[in-house]
Amino acid sequence: MTTLAVDIGGTKIAAAVCDENDNIIQRWRVPTPMDADAINQHIAEAYREAVAAGHTDIQAIGISAAGNVSADRKTLTFSANIPAWIDYNLSEHVGALIDHAVPVIVENDANCAGWGEYVHGAGQGSRNMVALTVGTGLGGAIVINGELYRGSFGMAAEIGHLPMVPDGDHCGCGLRGCAERYTSGTSLENFAKSAVRRRPQDAKRLLELCGGDVTKLEGPMVSQAAQEGDELGLYAFGKIGEWLGRTMAAVSAVLDPDLFVIGGGVVAVGDILLEPARYNYARFLEGSAYRGHAKIVAATAGQDAGLIGAANLALR
Repeated sequence: MTTLAVDIGGTKIAAAVCDENDNIIQRWRVPTPMDADAINQHIAEAYREAVAAGHTDIQAIGISAAGNVSADRKTLTFSANIPAWIDYNLSEHVGALIDHAVPVIVENDANCAGWGEYVHGAGQGSRNMVALTVGTGLGGAIVINGELYRGSFGMAAEIGHLPMVPDGDHCGCGLRGCAERYTSGTSLENFAKSAVRRRPQDAKRLLELCGGDVTKLEGPMVSQAAQEGDELGLYAFGKIGEWLGRTMAAVSAVLDPDLFVIGGGVVAVGDILLEPARYNYARFLEGSAYRGHAKIVAATAGQDAGLIGAANLALR
């Protein structure tokens, strides 16, 4: 028994055939087109190629998509990446191209990555877990009593859009002061650029890395500087770590999880991010001195977490 998992990212579509234990046994990758019909064709072609390669026992297609997915696990209500994905039944469109040979299940990409961590990564053994993906924005996934929590309308775990700062920075969602405006790869760059402009006398290393043009300062440069012990690089990570801790404390006031799993490219620096996050989680946690604290750990399932999660969820 196998599953075809598909992860539709901003730059690439990754597809993989997974066995009954979610192990990847064959994979494909193509650039992501911005045209919805072309995306559908790529997914259908991956299915046909998988069958032609001998994987005739595929039971379902699980799609991880960057967008808001309705509770029917078929329809994208909105996506910032693909303009056509507004009330768009991705399951039906892909299913029609393969003559509805197998069910097509659509899940939010952060939910897939979080579930991948829960079943095969750092979340194993947890009862109530919250996964946070610190990338361009701040994604989330919630597991309660061993089950992925989607909410009544499929919109649960949009943790990046918790309103953290009244009348704060404008967010791409249309609101202001959302958590991801202060905890993300984008905010890391913004904090670092602001620090360079305020303290150019301390910015030698960051300016070297960006060729003297602060507008070209990018997250990986800040990560490199921080890992070298650069003061401003560490400051920028301290700031997003602070807001990550505040966000986790706010989530704990509602959900009281036993574990937070932190993923995304930014977490590659390890404790440079996680230590200020842990400190500020405890600092802003309600009744902090009189209650249990959730563990805060780095994700371990790697870049395939979304594919693994999509495969596993498609069969549940």
